[in-house]
Amino acid sequence: MTRKTREAPADTSDNHAIDTPEAAERARATYDASKYERPSVTVDVIILTMRERRLMILLIKRRHWPCEGMWAIPGGFVGPDESLEDAARRELEEETGVSDVYLEQLYTFGDPGRDPRGRVITVSYYALIRSDELRVRADDDAAEAEWFPAYQLPSLAFDHDHILSYMLQRLRAKLEYTTIGFQLLPDEFTLSELQEVYEAILNRRLDKRNFRKKLLATGILEQTLETRKVGQHRPAALYRFNPRAEK
Repeated sequence: MTRKTREAPADTSDNHAIDTPEAAERARATYDASKYERPSVTVDVIILTMRERRLMILLIKRRHWPCEGMWAIPGGFVGPDESLEDAARRELEEETGVSDVYLEQLYTFGDPGRDPRGRVITVSYYALIRSDELRVRADDDAAEAEWFPAYQLPSLAFDHDHILSYMLQRLRAKLEYTTIGFQLLPDEFTLSELQEVYEAILNRRLDKRNFRKKLLATGILEQTLETRKVGQHRPAALYRFNPRAEK
């Protein structure tokens, strides 16, 4: 005679039910943050400007371990009460003396082995600053600060070569559909100066006639009544960004 097995009663509990106020309070009271490892978070701020018709990046030489003596992107740890952008602007001001400039979050880099100090996740930003606004100084963690051509960089600490390569790729792409290049120019500029910015970012020469024809056709430029004499050439017309073009 075959014995019949009794089936277990169906589980009628709702696994997707939201905690009751009592359950939520118990969870809050017993939560132990120390059970979870906490990675450190840093911000790295890539600072760019134009100098002698070249796109330049500010690097600092590290004084202390790790990567002592190597060039690196300026940056630092995020404070417990700081937002990411506040930390980035603090680092920017410490290095350059300015904070009210174009600053954009680039990407988050979190390879587990990127920093010998442990699990360090960095959120990278890049800032475009006119050269006449800069007042560069090395902070306490840096032996010195120096400008390098964006496409002729030294060996870099951590994964900063990868970060800068990604930034340049992003910057070149944004140049095609935004007015980001204007951030490196004074309020009024010549078409030659604008072309120099594009060429510096793209790292290649552009045909003067085609460049001007294309830019003027977009409507993003507005000619002023002013001119500027450059060298022995006749005075060049000054232009400015047309804010109505973005509306």
